Amino acid sequence: MRFRRVLLKLSGEALMGAQGYGIDPAFLEGLAQELAAIRTMGVQLALVVGGGNIFRGMAGAAKGMDRVSGDQMGMLATVINALALRDALERAGAPAVVQSALAMPQVAEGFSQRQALVHLEHGRVVIFAAGTGNPYFTTDTAASLRAAEIQADVLIKATKVDGVYEADPKRYPEAKRFDTLTYSEVLARNLGVMDLTAITLCREQRIPVLVFSMMERGTLAAAMRGEPLGTLIEEA
Repeated sequence: MRFRRVLLKLSGEALMGAQGYGIDPAFLEGLAQELAAIRTMGVQLALVVGGGNIFRGMAGAAKGMDRVSGDQMGMLATVINALALRDALERAGAPAVVQSALAMPQVAEGFSQRQALVHLEHGRVVIFAAGTGNPYFTTDTAASLRAAEIQADVLIKATKVDGVYEADPKRYPEAKRFDTLTYSEVLARNLGVMDLTAITLCREQRIPVLVFSMMERGTLAAAMRGEPLGTLIEEA
Protein backbone atom coordinates (compact mmCIF):
# COMPACT_ATOMS: atom_id res chain seq x y z
CA MET A 1 0.00 0.00 0.00
CA ARG A 2 1.26 3.48 -0.84
CA PHE A 3 0.03 5.03 2.42
CA ARG A 4 0.27 3.47 5.88
CA ARG A 5 -1.51 6.13 7.95
CA VAL A 6 -4.30 8.18 6.40
CA LEU A 7 -6.46 11.07 7.56
CA LEU A 8 -9.72 11.07 5.58
CA LYS A 9 -11.66 14.34 5.56
CA LEU A 10 -15.26 13.49 4.73
CA SER A 11 -17.77 16.24 4.07
CA GLY A 12 -21.09 16.10 5.85
CA GLU A 13 -22.79 16.63 2.50
CA ALA A 14 -21.29 13.35 1.24
CA LEU A 15 -23.23 11.47 3.93
CA MET A 16 -26.49 12.72 2.41
CA GLY A 17 -25.97 10.42 -0.56
CA ALA A 18 -28.86 11.01 -2.94
CA GLN A 19 -30.92 12.71 -0.23
CA GLY A 20 -31.12 16.44 0.31
CA TYR A 21 -30.55 16.38 4.04
CA GLY A 22 -29.35 14.18 6.88
CA ILE A 23 -27.71 10.77 6.51
CA ASP A 24 -28.42 8.26 3.75
CA PRO A 25 -28.31 4.83 5.49
CA ALA A 26 -27.46 2.99 2.27
CA PHE A 27 -24.55 5.30 1.47
CA LEU A 28 -23.31 5.13 5.06
CA GLU A 29 -23.38 1.33 5.05
CA GLY A 30 -21.48 1.13 1.77
CA LEU A 31 -18.90 3.65 2.96
CA ALA A 32 -18.36 1.75 6.22
CA GLN A 33 -17.83 -1.51 4.36
CA GLU A 34 -15.24 0.12 2.11
CA LEU A 35 -13.42 1.67 5.07
CA ALA A 36 -13.49 -1.63 6.94
CA ALA A 37 -11.96 -3.39 3.93
CA ILE A 38 -9.18 -0.80 3.71
CA ARG A 39 -8.41 -1.33 7.38
CA THR A 40 -7.82 -5.03 6.73
CA MET A 41 -5.16 -4.04 4.19
CA GLY A 42 -3.03 -2.69 7.04
CA VAL A 43 -3.90 0.98 6.62
CA GLN A 44 -4.25 2.99 9.83
CA LEU A 45 -7.32 5.11 9.26
CA ALA A 46 -8.49 8.31 10.95
CA LEU A 47 -11.46 10.44 9.90
CA VAL A 48 -12.61 14.01 10.30
CA VAL A 49 -16.23 14.48 9.31
CA GLY A 50 -18.07 17.72 8.62
CA GLY A 51 -21.60 18.60 9.66
CA GLY A 52 -22.98 20.43 6.63
CA ASN A 53 -25.65 17.78 6.06
CA ILE A 54 -27.23 18.86 9.34
CA PHE A 55 -26.12 22.42 10.08
CA ARG A 56 -23.50 24.87 8.81
CA GLY A 57 -22.44 27.68 11.12
CA MET A 58 -21.54 30.19 8.41
CA ALA A 59 -24.95 29.71 6.78
CA GLY A 60 -26.61 30.42 10.10
CA ALA A 61 -24.46 33.53 10.59
CA ALA A 62 -25.43 34.75 7.12
CA LYS A 63 -29.06 34.71 8.25
CA GLY A 64 -28.37 36.77 11.35
CA MET A 65 -27.38 34.11 13.89
CA ASP A 66 -24.43 34.79 16.16
CA ARG A 67 -21.37 33.21 14.47
CA VAL A 68 -20.05 31.59 17.65
CA SER A 69 -23.41 29.96 18.38
CA GLY A 70 -23.72 28.82 14.78
CA ASP A 71 -20.26 27.27 14.77
CA GLN A 72 -20.95 25.51 18.06
CA MET A 73 -24.12 24.03 16.55
CA GLY A 74 -22.05 22.93 13.55
CA MET A 75 -19.58 21.20 15.86
CA LEU A 76 -22.42 19.25 17.46
CA ALA A 77 -23.61 18.24 14.00
CA THR A 78 -20.19 16.69 13.33
CA VAL A 79 -20.55 14.64 16.53
CA ILE A 80 -23.87 13.23 15.29
CA ASN A 81 -22.20 12.22 12.02
CA ALA A 82 -19.21 10.74 13.86
CA LEU A 83 -21.46 8.58 16.05
CA ALA A 84 -23.32 7.36 12.96
CA LEU A 85 -20.00 6.48 11.31
CA ARG A 86 -18.78 4.64 14.40
CA ASP A 87 -21.94 2.56 14.53
CA ALA A 88 -21.74 1.73 10.82
CA LEU A 89 -18.05 0.83 11.02
CA GLU A 90 -18.54 -1.48 13.98
CA ARG A 91 -21.43 -3.21 12.23
CA ALA A 92 -19.07 -3.68 9.27
CA GLY A 93 -16.54 -5.35 11.55
CA ALA A 94 -14.14 -2.43 12.05
CA PRO A 95 -13.56 -1.34 15.68
CA ALA A 96 -13.88 2.43 15.89
CA VAL A 97 -13.68 5.20 18.47
CA VAL A 98 -14.91 8.80 18.46
CA GLN A 99 -12.72 11.52 19.95
CA SER A 100 -14.42 14.87 20.43
CA ALA A 101 -12.77 18.28 20.75
CA LEU A 102 -15.75 19.24 22.94
CA ALA A 103 -16.12 17.44 26.26
CA MET A 104 -19.03 15.00 26.17
CA PRO A 105 -17.80 11.89 28.02
CA GLN A 106 -21.15 10.10 27.85
CA VAL A 107 -20.85 9.71 24.06
CA ALA A 108 -17.18 10.16 23.07
CA GLU A 109 -13.63 10.26 24.31
CA GLY A 110 -11.98 13.64 24.68
CA PHE A 111 -9.36 14.34 22.05
CA SER A 112 -5.92 13.00 22.97
CA GLN A 113 -3.09 12.84 20.47
CA ARG A 114 -1.33 10.10 22.42
CA GLN A 115 -4.47 7.98 22.81
CA ALA A 116 -5.36 8.46 19.15
CA LEU A 117 -1.96 7.04 18.16
CA VAL A 118 -2.52 4.07 20.48
CA HIS A 119 -5.90 3.39 18.88
CA LEU A 120 -4.41 3.58 15.39
CA GLU A 121 -1.55 1.22 16.25
CA HIS A 122 -4.12 -1.27 17.58
CA GLY A 123 -6.11 -1.19 14.35
CA ARG A 124 -9.01 0.98 15.48
CA VAL A 125 -10.50 3.62 13.20
CA VAL A 126 -10.36 6.98 14.97
CA ILE A 127 -13.08 9.50 14.16
CA PHE A 128 -12.28 13.06 15.20
CA ALA A 129 -15.42 15.11 15.90
CA ALA A 130 -16.32 18.69 16.87
CA GLY A 131 -13.66 20.26 14.66
CA THR A 132 -10.94 21.98 16.65
CA GLY A 133 -13.40 22.77 19.45
CA ASN A 134 -13.22 26.47 18.58
CA PRO A 135 -15.48 28.73 16.50
CA TYR A 136 -14.19 30.39 13.32
CA PHE A 137 -12.18 27.29 12.34
CA THR A 138 -13.42 24.97 9.61
CA THR A 139 -13.38 21.19 9.61
CA ASP A 140 -10.77 21.46 6.83
CA THR A 141 -8.49 23.17 9.34
CA ALA A 142 -9.36 20.49 11.91
CA ALA A 143 -8.43 17.81 9.37
CA SER A 144 -5.07 19.45 8.65
CA LEU A 145 -4.36 19.83 12.35
CA ARG A 146 -5.26 16.23 13.20
CA ALA A 147 -3.28 14.96 10.19
CA ALA A 148 -0.21 16.76 11.54
CA GLU A 149 -0.80 15.50 15.07
CA ILE A 150 -1.04 11.84 14.05
CA GLN A 151 1.77 12.23 11.48
CA ALA A 152 -0.43 11.06 8.62
CA ASP A 153 1.19 10.10 5.33
CA VAL A 154 -1.58 11.87 3.42
CA LEU A 155 -4.72 13.92 3.98
CA ILE A 156 -7.47 12.68 1.69
CA LYS A 157 -10.33 15.07 1.10
CA ALA A 158 -13.36 13.14 -0.14
CA THR A 159 -16.00 15.27 -1.85
CA LYS A 160 -18.72 14.97 -4.46
CA VAL A 161 -16.30 16.26 -7.14
CA ASP A 162 -13.59 14.10 -8.72
CA GLY A 163 -10.72 16.51 -8.11
CA VAL A 164 -9.75 20.18 -8.20
CA TYR A 165 -10.93 22.27 -11.16
CA GLU A 166 -9.92 25.71 -12.36
CA ALA A 167 -13.58 26.74 -11.96
CA ASP A 168 -16.80 25.20 -10.66
CA PRO A 169 -17.43 22.30 -13.08
CA LYS A 170 -21.17 22.47 -12.41
CA ARG A 171 -21.31 26.05 -13.68
CA TYR A 172 -18.51 25.72 -16.22
CA PRO A 173 -18.55 22.22 -17.80
CA GLU A 174 -15.46 23.08 -19.85
CA ALA A 175 -13.39 23.77 -16.72
CA LYS A 176 -10.06 21.92 -16.59
CA ARG A 177 -9.32 19.41 -13.84
CA PHE A 178 -5.81 19.39 -12.40
CA ASP A 179 -3.97 16.11 -11.89
CA THR A 180 -1.34 17.71 -9.65
CA LEU A 181 -0.88 21.05 -7.94
CA THR A 182 1.53 22.60 -5.47
CA TYR A 183 0.34 24.30 -2.29
CA SER A 184 1.58 27.62 -3.69
CA GLU A 185 -0.47 27.17 -6.86
CA VAL A 186 -3.59 26.46 -4.82
CA LEU A 187 -3.06 29.65 -2.84
CA ALA A 188 -2.05 31.79 -5.83
CA ARG A 189 -5.01 30.65 -7.93
CA ASN A 190 -7.41 30.93 -4.97
CA LEU A 191 -8.83 27.53 -5.92
CA GLY A 192 -10.79 27.08 -2.71
CA VAL A 193 -9.80 23.45 -2.17
CA MET A 194 -9.36 24.12 1.54
CA ASP A 195 -9.33 27.31 3.55
CA LEU A 196 -6.12 29.34 3.88
CA THR A 197 -5.26 28.07 7.35
CA ALA A 198 -5.72 24.42 6.36
CA ILE A 199 -3.66 24.49 3.16
CA THR A 200 -0.92 26.56 4.81
CA LEU A 201 -0.63 24.06 7.67
CA CYS A 202 -0.36 21.19 5.18
CA ARG A 203 2.38 23.06 3.32
CA GLU A 204 4.33 23.78 6.51
CA GLN A 205 4.09 20.15 7.65
CA ARG A 206 4.60 18.75 4.11
CA ILE A 207 1.40 16.70 4.24
CA PRO A 208 0.22 15.73 0.73
CA VAL A 209 -3.47 16.40 0.05
CA LEU A 210 -5.41 14.11 -2.30
CA VAL A 211 -8.81 15.35 -3.48
CA PHE A 212 -11.27 13.02 -5.20
CA SER A 213 -14.88 11.86 -5.23
CA MET A 214 -16.15 9.24 -2.80
CA MET A 215 -19.42 8.78 -4.65
CA GLU A 216 -18.11 5.72 -6.50
CA ARG A 217 -17.17 2.63 -4.52
CA GLY A 218 -13.57 1.45 -4.74
CA THR A 219 -11.95 4.85 -5.25
CA LEU A 220 -10.52 5.02 -1.73
CA ALA A 221 -8.90 1.58 -2.01
CA ALA A 222 -7.51 2.60 -5.40
CA ALA A 223 -5.98 5.69 -3.79
CA MET A 224 -4.37 3.56 -1.10
CA ARG A 225 -2.73 1.47 -3.84
CA GLY A 226 -1.33 4.59 -5.45
CA GLU A 227 -3.51 4.51 -8.56
CA PRO A 228 -3.77 7.94 -10.24
CA LEU A 229 -7.08 9.63 -9.53
CA GLY A 230 -8.33 13.01 -8.44
CA THR A 231 -5.87 15.81 -7.73
CA LEU A 232 -2.72 15.45 -5.65
CA ILE A 233 -1.42 18.58 -3.92
CA GLU A 234 2.15 18.51 -2.67
CA GLU A 235 5.40 20.44 -2.79
CA ALA A 236 7.14 20.43 -6.16
